[in-house]
Amino acid sequence: MPLAPPLATEDSNLFAALRSAFPQDRTRCAVETDTGLHYSWQDLDQASAMVANLLASLELPVGSRLVAQVEKSVEAMVLYLATLRAGLVYVPLNTAYQSAEMDYFISNAQPAVVVCSTVNFGWISKLAFVSGTQYVFTLNDDRTGSLLDRAAGHSAVHTPVLRAPRDLAAIIYTSGTTGRSKGAMLTHGNLLSNARTLQAYWDWQAPGHGRADGGDVLIHALPIFHVHGLFVAIHGALLNGSKMIWLGKFDPKVVLSKLPQATVFMGVPTLYTRLLAEPGLTRQLASGMRLFISGSAPMLVDTFEAWEQRTGHQVLERYGMSETAMLTSNPCKAADGPRRGGTVGPALPGVELRVVDDKGQAVAMGEVGNIQVRGSSVFQGYWQMPEKTAEEFAADGFFKTGDVGCIDADGYVTIVGRSKDLIISGGYNVYPAEVEGFINALPGVLESAVIGVPDADFGEVGVAVLVPETGETIDGVAILRQLKATLANFKVPKRCYVVPELPRNAMGKVQKNLLRAQYLNP
Repeated sequence: MPLAPPLATEDSNLFAALRSAFPQDRTRCAVETDTGLHYSWQDLDQASAMVANLLASLELPVGSRLVAQVEKSVEAMVLYLATLRAGLVYVPLNTAYQSAEMDYFISNAQPAVVVCSTVNFGWISKLAFVSGTQYVFTLNDDRTGSLLDRAAGHSAVHTPVLRAPRDLAAIIYTSGTTGRSKGAMLTHGNLLSNARTLQAYWDWQAPGHGRADGGDVLIHALPIFHVHGLFVAIHGALLNGSKMIWLGKFDPKVVLSKLPQATVFMGVPTLYTRLLAEPGLTRQLASGMRLFISGSAPMLVDTFEAWEQRTGHQVLERYGMSETAMLTSNPCKAADGPRRGGTVGPALPGVELRVVDDKGQAVAMGEVGNIQVRGSSVFQGYWQMPEKTAEEFAADGFFKTGDVGCIDADGYVTIVGRSKDLIISGGYNVYPAEVEGFINALPGVLESAVIGVPDADFGEVGVAVLVPETGETIDGVAILRQLKATLANFKVPKRCYVVPELPRNAMGKVQKNLLRAQYLNP
């Protein structure tokens, strides 16, 4: 007899679970901004209640979506919390998206509510109303906008809407580096289970431990339209009752000035390289920090080692996806093992991870293959794409991540690249990340990207695009010559270009699709 689905309860609502962890003293500071504003835990509770009551007054159907394309602010976080609280589905969008992209996202998500910056209201509201959206509000990063004006007239008391663990909480659109973006459907249960796992595994310190007995303090310097900044960072702090030092945007000098007041920092590798460029980064300045976390893109081993040398801290690198939240992590506590640069650590508790060949058969330990995962944080599928969803899951429920990697004897996972980035040259498989590792180790090279382009003879050939270190001059032909002395010939790129920088998306991932288009022809 099949098990009955979990019942909807107040505690199953992600917001209610986060709020239950708020400190008993709600007058304490929950968020301190880089502009000098202070928000108490009571402020977050009451402000999210008022916005939730505004949303409730709209009498929207169950499962209605709310699309938000707004600049980072504490009020934008409040909007997210209020959406969860009201039982609606939150859809955050990158603030860099323009009209053609927004047209696609709005027509695909079919939201009942859209919230945007006042400066964009004219054109976004037209797109929204054409797609059938009923309500468009504005919200700016200076605490103005029609959303706050309308919410001001509502009660500061609100009971979170009952939700079951499998009820949809958010739709996160993939970065769309190839083809149209897909909306990953994440439930209240997905997000809450992952937050609780990370709280334990990353050893979040509750009030009464560290930083003047206030527990962990997080520097939040990430955008909040992405899993990293929206879920990993915000959920982590709220579920632990930890104060956040809130930066509207990343500024290395501002981050350094805040380190003595904090214990936890989360960033992408690019942020760490920019911090390393600051002379003020010292061991003494970072002495009160407990944990530096990196993700969303691979961190070079050189960066990992340079950070440890400068600060005395080893960066904790982890691995996750829009579709799954966090999947693996280097250990936080020494008892769980060492942190290893160049790896993303073992699978998190509750996550099943395997590496298989193209036929779905397990590969030998240390052998490269396709990474598949299963667990409570894995999404429910792609929004309005049942056929694509079916394609991406194996028969036994494992999600095909599209990433290629291997697992060593201790269970540590190393990501080699994306399966779509695999280059098949003359019938041989070439993994770009392997070649990039050799290029990055050469003198004068800061970073590189290897892409595959069509070739009449070999089907595909590799092209290397690299960035030199500051003040260095690099000869691409000489680079290829050095690689030929190190790698099998089929792995060596056929061309090499030197550029000032690599194109990246907002989360620091190299946009190889742009490089492929640029270097398609010799």
